[in-house]
Amino acid sequence: MAATSSAFPMPPSHHTDHCVSSNKQPSLFTLSPPPNPTLKTPTIRSRLSKLCQQGQPHVARQLFDTIPRPTTVLWNTIVIGFICNNMPLEALLFYSHLKNSSPHTQCDSYTYSSTLKACADTGDLMAGKAIHAHFIRGLTYPSRIVYNSLLNMYSTCLCNMGCLDFSKYDVVHKVVKTMRKRDVVAWNTMISWYVKTERYVEAVRQFRVMMKWGIKPSPVSFVNVFPAISSVGDYETANVLYGMLLKLGNEYANDMFVVSSAISMYADLGCIDISKKVFDTCLEKNTEVWNTMIGGYMQHNYFFQGVDLFLQAVETEQTVLDDVTFLLALTAISQLQCLDLVQQMHAFVIKNLKVLPVTVLNAIIVMYSRCNAVQASFKVFDKMAERDIVSWNTMISGLIQNGLDDEGVMLVYEMQKQGFTIDYVTVTSLLSAASNLRNKEIGKQTHAYLLRHCIQFDGMDNYLIDMYAKSGSIRMSECIFEKNDVQGRDQATWNAMISGYTQNVLIEQAFVTFRQMLEKNLRPNAVTLASMLRACSSLGSIDLGKQIHGASIRYLLDQNIFVRTALVDMYSKSGAIKYAETVFIQSSEKTSVTYTTMISGYGQHGMGNRALSLFHSMNKSGIQPDAITFVAVLSACSYAGLVDEGLQIFESMKRDFKIQPSTEHYCCVTDMLGRVGRVFEAYEFVKQLGEDGNVMEVWGSLLGACRLHGHIDLGEKVATRLLDLHKLDRMAGYHVLLSNMYAEDANWENVNKLRKEMREKGMQKQVGSSWLYIGGRAVRFVSNDNDHPQCDEIYTLLERLTMEIKDNHHSTCPRSLFNIR
Repeated sequence: MAATSSAFPMPPSHHTDHCVSSNKQPSLFTLSPPPNPTLKTPTIRSRLSKLCQQGQPHVARQLFDTIPRPTTVLWNTIVIGFICNNMPLEALLFYSHLKNSSPHTQCDSYTYSSTLKACADTGDLMAGKAIHAHFIRGLTYPSRIVYNSLLNMYSTCLCNMGCLDFSKYDVVHKVVKTMRKRDVVAWNTMISWYVKTERYVEAVRQFRVMMKWGIKPSPVSFVNVFPAISSVGDYETANVLYGMLLKLGNEYANDMFVVSSAISMYADLGCIDISKKVFDTCLEKNTEVWNTMIGGYMQHNYFFQGVDLFLQAVETEQTVLDDVTFLLALTAISQLQCLDLVQQMHAFVIKNLKVLPVTVLNAIIVMYSRCNAVQASFKVFDKMAERDIVSWNTMISGLIQNGLDDEGVMLVYEMQKQGFTIDYVTVTSLLSAASNLRNKEIGKQTHAYLLRHCIQFDGMDNYLIDMYAKSGSIRMSECIFEKNDVQGRDQATWNAMISGYTQNVLIEQAFVTFRQMLEKNLRPNAVTLASMLRACSSLGSIDLGKQIHGASIRYLLDQNIFVRTALVDMYSKSGAIKYAETVFIQSSEKTSVTYTTMISGYGQHGMGNRALSLFHSMNKSGIQPDAITFVAVLSACSYAGLVDEGLQIFESMKRDFKIQPSTEHYCCVTDMLGRVGRVFEAYEFVKQLGEDGNVMEVWGSLLGACRLHGHIDLGEKVATRLLDLHKLDRMAGYHVLLSNMYAEDANWENVNKLRKEMREKGMQKQVGSSWLYIGGRAVRFVSNDNDHPQCDEIYTLLERLTMEIKDNHHSTCPRSLFNIR
């Protein structure tokens, strides 16, 4: 941040103030020792100054009010006393009192300079303009200190006013033009002004002009110009100015603000190694220097180095750690997602901070949430004596990101009861929860809240498109997408719509939208291509998948981790496991998601041993498997019949990785046991789960195993258990499964009874379907389909083909038999 020099020296005493003394005169004939020359009667001014320095400006004001005819110097002393005690509003009121009660008192440069400083501190532009008019009328030749204060006032107040076009009307520039001579303070204020208004090129130009005029830069000059240089990305000028800084001597090179600004400049330029060199050459480091260097590492995702530097700061006895230091360290550790380190850091913060600020507690909540320790996050949140809106939003977001969407929504209701107003951050969390839950009602209510309160934020339409698409209301997604002007749609909006179509298996629309995006000359990014590859996976079209793969190479996105993972998934689901394997091996970067996708691909192709081998390789490489990884490897074991290995991995997941099993894990184990005929063992496993096993999917998996191995009696028990869960009524698939079990056992009475019950309840099994990609379009077929637009021609062709096959069979059969003989 740019800085300006706006210190105000105490005004010199222009008048002698005497204390009231006795009227008795000493006798000329009385011999007495001379007075002690070291003892001086304190003046009124010095007494007022001392009270202000002691933090008692109001007491100084009371003493001031007892003075019958205060001089300008005394008025100035009180004004400056209020400012130095961070009471600028009182300073302005006191100046107003001066103008009203003592209009004949002549204000000087110190009066106007200090009062303009108060205007800058309060951001009161109107008062600043009034004082500007006062000193124009009251001072014939205003000093540079007044002009410098005026520059500071205008630059500070105008920046607080928001978006103004300073290129057309620049008051600060006009004031500078009226100055006959400009010192380094004026130039610093100008450079700072251009940085604040994001006119970085002009800020650098002003620095060069200052140098041409022979004005020696001060340390503040470099503090102000360095952000401008980093913003324009001028690496060469950065080196030139830093070299100039070093030539000016240790006063500049070891100035803490200059060092901090130089570290930040090089970090912004992407030269974190040079930032570290600047940091290392600094002889004495204060808290800000440490914080800036740690922040530089964070900026470039060097989280390990950031934590290491924090530990060095802790070991340095001279360093005083502040809230910012702890916030940076907490953020770095949360990115590492190491729970042990998180717990150590939490303990260290408690030990070293007597009172934990709300900001630090919020960072601790984030830290635990990112490590999937949401229970610990909630404990911290629940014990907070004071919470702000960030605390609530952080906890809500943590719950939703950890899959506790219902709890996140409930916490939003609780937040409103506590008197906090929903903001756009809360809204994004609610829309994410609605998307995850596929709950259209929550999404609609949130959308309505946005409309009622006229809330707008970047990416809002993208969140809404995604939410409605995941909730099955793709038409609402289309309405929001089409409402946007074509030219106004950014890449994220196109991506959200393409992803929505893919999620709703509207593959043709996804490809049409993708083509439209390309026609608008919008370059696809990794998210676009990953969505299109998922569409190809759903379609099972390897040819289209190869085209998207080629596009990723053309756009230099083939090494992107998301694209690579989507390619592995696409090739696996398209049956090209060798291609998937090649893409995986050639990936320069692999995450847990990449490994999980490849393990899942091996499992789908019955390559259980390879899946297990890759899982063990993943562990050895230091990449931590997550809950989804274990679902993939357990499924692979189930498909390949590797029961003992699968059970060992299941136990290891709970014991070694501290992952709480979910419904998916229980289903995998049940299916694994059931597939190999260990049906009764699977039944006992499900029973011992207790409440965790009271899930339709687990018992449904067991019912499938019963049918596969002909355990009719056990199948009836399982079906009864499913009915007890009150969920079988809406699941036609399990009714059909039970009916088929009865049919295979020739129990036609129960078959008829069950199918009659299905008809009475209006239950119908979802028909399986398949796709063919013909002429650039996906064509869907289902069994006994009568709704296809070319239905008659298809059935006519099938009959003709059937007849031809029969004729060929009859004509070749005798010859085949003769040849065999």
